[in-house]
This record gives sequence, C-alpha cells and structure tokens, in this order.
Amino acid sequence: MARDALSRDQIIQSAVDLLDAEGLDGLNMRALGQRLGVAPTAVYWHVKNKDDLVTLAGDRVWTEIAPPDPERTGWRAAATAMATDLHAMFSRHPWLVQAFGTHLFYGEGKARYDDNSLAVFEAGGFTGAAADQAAGMMFTFVLGNVLGAAATTTLTRRLTRSGRDAEEEIAGAVAAATAIAQRYPRLRARLDTAATAYDAAPAQTFETGLRVLLAGLESERDRGRMES
Repeated sequence: MARDALSRDQIIQSAVDLLDAEGLDGLNMRALGQRLGVAPTAVYWHVKNKDDLVTLAGDRVWTEIAPPDPERTGWRAAATAMATDLHAMFSRHPWLVQAFGTHLFYGEGKARYDDNSLAVFEAGGFTGAAADQAAGMMFTFVLGNVLGAAATTTLTRRLTRSGRDAEEEIAGAVAAATAIAQRYPRLRARLDTAATAYDAAPAQTFETGLRVLLAGLESERDRGRMES
C-alpha cells in the first residue's frame, strides 16, 4: 500500500486489531506496518507515536457501545444494557483495561459514552452530582468485574513472550494458593468449586451485582441521600 493511500482510520482500526491479538506489549510500528503492508515510517505520517496510537485506538472502541434509549425502555433497563455493552467491550479489548494505568483516554468516542451514561441516569431522576455519582459507580463496577479476566490475558501473554509455559505457571500458582487455603476453613470449604480458578467469580456475579447496584441507587435517590 502506498503511503498516500493509507488513511488514519485504517491505521487506528489495524492498531485495535493488533492490540486485541497481541496486547499493549505487542503493539509497535513495525508490526503495524506489516499488517497494513507499508513501511513502519509511513505510519508516522498519520500518528505521532505509539502512545498517540494507543490513545486513538482506545477512543475508537468506545463507539462499540450502543446508545441506550431510556425513554423507550426505562432508565433501569437502559442502564443495564449500557453496563452490559461496556462489560462486553472491555472483554473484547482487555488491553484497554491495562492501558488505564498508563494512558489518558479522551476523544469523541469516550465523550459520547459519558454523555449517554449521564442521560440514562438523568432520565432516572438523578440530577447534578447525583447523576455523576451514579454514572461513576456503574463504570467502576463494570471495570472491577473485568479486571480478573483482563489480568489473566495480560499475564498469559507476558509469560508466553518470556518463553515460559503460561498454563503451567498459573496452575502452579493455583496449587500453591490451594495449599495455603487449606489452613482457612471458609476457603477450604470452597476448594472443590469453580472458585479455585485463577480469575474465578461465582456464576452471575456481574448480573446480580449490577441489579443490586441499580436498586441501591434507586433507593438512595428515593430517600434523598444522594447529592444533587
């Protein structure tokens, strides 16, 4: 592909695809150039550097979250749909979860998500600071629920790149943790359950937690305990 035929949009989408496949550590201009069929230097005509590219790719994926319609479905259903879409987006792009600790994300995609999120809670009767709190609580709840899976993906890639057997390393850590858990009665009682997996969570943890969170927000709103 000739340099002048290469678009910024193509570069960003290819960066997203490469990040999905290889993670943050696998993104570099050489690998991206190979995907695009251009010399690495051609990419620099459209983006400043790797950090700029991660920021642009990070903003692109926010557009995958469908805007809810609280007037049609009600605010609770709209908030549930938005949180579910956010959870799915983070699950598709675990590198974004890791990148929150190293990059500042902003742009049209993120702004559109934030505006839609506030609109959902305003439709539910949350005003001013209360809407900000509700939107922030939902976001951090979703983020917390994807951390385990994202961390496992990142760890697996790092171990594999260093020439180690990721499955064997994780199994060894789980075995060591299991031996320690034997000394604690409540943990010992759960050793034969799915809770022993490295990034385990009880079934329906996300769905149940989201339902409880939204019900709690509604209750706090009705009691006038949230700032406005």
